[in-house]
Amino acid sequence: MKKENIPNALTLVRIALIPVFILVLTLGHSLTAHLIAALIFAFASVTDYLDGYLARKWQVVTNFGKFADPMADKLLVMSAFIMLIELKMAPAWIVAVIICRELAVTGLRLLLVETGGTVLAAAMPGKIKTFTQMFAIIFLLLHWTLLGQILLYTALIFTIYSGYDYFKGSAYLFKDTFK
Repeated sequence: MKKENIPNALTLVRIALIPVFILVLTLGHSLTAHLIAALIFAFASVTDYLDGYLARKWQVVTNFGKFADPMADKLLVMSAFIMLIELKMAPAWIVAVIICRELAVTGLRLLLVETGGTVLAAAMPGKIKTFTQMFAIIFLLLHWTLLGQILLYTALIFTIYSGYDYFKGSAYLFKDTFK
């Protein structure tokens, strides 16, 4: 495989791991199944970092990667949070806030590109949000409940704050909305 294709291949691996992750949690209700799911999720999360790092390092950023990488991240995290609701490891209201924010920011990004070609890059609060979400999921699956809950509520705070921050910075798009 050419090195140009490795970042995109990692993204595809992450997407392919989502149904495996869900299947493990659906079929297995033991601590072992949760451990395996946590390892799958952790591996998939590492591919998120690695594909972006390699694409930038090798200067092989592609349109597929620009689309699929953030989509894979959202699909992975949202699937995990929904499964955590099913397992009674995360409150549905927190997951609803997280998913709504993700959809709203994704819509904002599309609007920004459509109206002026502006790409809304991830700011530090958004990166902290992603980091805390991923670690909250891993620790909750490992049954490290206290640490997982602390990270989950931290993720919630950064989810809300980063969403607010993105919309505040893009408020000019909506200035004529209620005239």
